[in-house]
Amino acid sequence: MSKYNKCSNEIIAELKAIVGEKSVITDIDRLAPYSQDEVTDERYHHMPEVVVFPENREQVAQIVKLANREIIPVTPRGAGTGLAAGASPMYGGIVLSLERMNHILEVNAEHMYMVVEPGVKTQDVQKAASDAGLLYAGDPSSGDNCLIGGNIATNAGGNKAVKYGTTRHQVYSIEIVTPTGEITELGGLLNKSTSGYCLEQLIIGSEGTLGIITKATVKLIPLQKYKMDFLAVFPDAETAIATVYKLIKAGVDPTSLEYMDNEAINVCARYLKDSYPHQEDGNYLIITVETGTEDELDDKAVRIDEICNANGAIAMLVPDSKKIWAARRAFGDANREECYIHSPEDMVVPVKHLPYAMKQFMQICRNHQALGRVVAHAGDGNIHLTIMQGTIAAEEWSAKIDEIVNDLLIFTYSIGGRMSGEHGIGSKRKKWMHKFTDPVQLRIMQSIKQALDPNHILNPGTIFEIDQQGGAMCLKG
Repeated sequence: MSKYNKCSNEIIAELKAIVGEKSVITDIDRLAPYSQDEVTDERYHHMPEVVVFPENREQVAQIVKLANREIIPVTPRGAGTGLAAGASPMYGGIVLSLERMNHILEVNAEHMYMVVEPGVKTQDVQKAASDAGLLYAGDPSSGDNCLIGGNIATNAGGNKAVKYGTTRHQVYSIEIVTPTGEITELGGLLNKSTSGYCLEQLIIGSEGTLGIITKATVKLIPLQKYKMDFLAVFPDAETAIATVYKLIKAGVDPTSLEYMDNEAINVCARYLKDSYPHQEDGNYLIITVETGTEDELDDKAVRIDEICNANGAIAMLVPDSKKIWAARRAFGDANREECYIHSPEDMVVPVKHLPYAMKQFMQICRNHQALGRVVAHAGDGNIHLTIMQGTIAAEEWSAKIDEIVNDLLIFTYSIGGRMSGEHGIGSKRKKWMHKFTDPVQLRIMQSIKQALDPNHILNPGTIFEIDQQGGAMCLKG
């Protein structure tokens, strides 16, 4: 555990001098929401000593320089919608909230890019692109609430990743404040570059441990003229998931290819107080395709119908798109409302192993008397398994969930998978990061952190630990 100093009254006064008195909070009741993200496990809830709300990059840089001078931890924070406890201030200190840096600085429709501050809501980025006749392809399920800076920091995936890739594929450049308080821009408005290390891609997905994003230039792409959603209903998970690779191999090129098991459909129906087709016995594939011509759309619709029916679909529907996507996006909130004691996991496996992995995941949950519910970005092998309390006693949950996750990850890594497809490691998974990551790779990551953040003040306790002992930094898994 690292040795950090507390935020004294003098430090609080310096913070107020940087951002203004109204942009610093220390009241315990107002600090409480900043002690956690969406992770409900209280082991990962930690109170900050102070929350600050900078409004520009210079203020961010001054705060980081102050924290370095005084050896005080800084936790960058967006909207707090993460599911890995990556925005939880594990060692107290300063939470640096970027929610007031919320301006869209430029929308360039002619050259198809947008310049944004980190506190802009993802849905606002999407709307600004759409208003310009373009598409911002990043589409995490929490898009109504999450911020673009958090998406970049965690390399968020989402519902369109099967076609367009994750957030890192949507970014030209980022401006950051380094862990020592310097300001620099990484990347550029370029389609290619071999000018040294690809530093912007190093920062993207580093979960706020290597730099604080203060501005980003994101890519926009042309909107397709024609779009349609299809709902394929299957009698069981294995049949549905086995169809996924056949759709991809057939060249359907789906924009989205999402799976919901029957438990997921029903919990979302209860949460939304609505009903859905074959709710009593169905498992869903939600298939979205976009095309430039109506003939191409018709051709893909025929192929989708033929493939799904040939592989055991009990119904093929053109659903109410708004209604079906509302159900898909409600999955996390629905589970949280039904039972506070639960754990959302997001293992990713090779697509060829998806049917086998899904079956094994559910069996592992049953072996431990837990209830598993699944939605998945099926086209890219990213399985969102929510482990519900089931018959496990509340006082046994902490130990039991660790046993379950351990068994899940032993299996996941045995078939070439990884512990997270898009939620990240945060503080929730760092012990598994140590156990399951190749030691050589782990040492490389720790060495990068050590080099860029010698005082280990930026989001410590996230991904892995680096201890401070006797003034010297000691790497620790």
